[in-house]
Amino acid sequence: MAKKVLMVITNHTTITDDHKTGLWLEEFAVPYLVFKEQGYDVKVTSIEGGEVALDPNSIEEKAEWKEAEEELKNTAKLTKEDAEGFDAIFLPGGHGAMFDFPNNETLQYVLQQFAEEDKVIGSVCHGPAGLVNATYEDGTPLVKGKKVSAFTDDEEKEMQLDLHMPFLLESKLREKGANFVSGENWTDHSVRDGNLVTGQNPQSSKSTAEKVVKALEA
Repeated sequence: MAKKVLMVITNHTTITDDHKTGLWLEEFAVPYLVFKEQGYDVKVTSIEGGEVALDPNSIEEKAEWKEAEEELKNTAKLTKEDAEGFDAIFLPGGHGAMFDFPNNETLQYVLQQFAEEDKVIGSVCHGPAGLVNATYEDGTPLVKGKKVSAFTDDEEKEMQLDLHMPFLLESKLREKGANFVSGENWTDHSVRDGNLVTGQNPQSSKSTAEKVVKALEA
């Protein structure tokens, strides 16, 4: 039986009136292809369903990403039923994830079920915004005591978007008890702690997905 991976994507499209955002394409396309090359069944969902907007700065014309991009034209809306029947969940980033991941009741429910069943949870860059409010049923933060990486406060400040975010992701993960680890800005850095896999930035997309595969094959 092929392993099944649930991918969940942001639908949020604006940071300020003149700054558009959305999904960061590489953070979806590269892991999607890694999973497909493994022969996994991949279901692509988003918070609201429908067509997923890309962060304009992330758009690259790469022939090998075309198959992944097709999946973004009409995504299924994430539902509580998605908590069942999958071996792993993966959250790509894009600044949009900072706005609709943390407080989405459905995503938080699905993550809790995955955590309770010790299934593989992967996320990259701003994707771990989905983890900041995720808890086990007893209220313990999902990231507490775990090695976690994500887009760093330094990287956010370098992009001059720190003042426009609802919170700083690294700081918030630390607040929730994560053992936050990072590499140099804009370099590939990902970490696996048991069945929790996280990556720092777009450059970490492939290594994060590969660690998810290792966790699934373990």
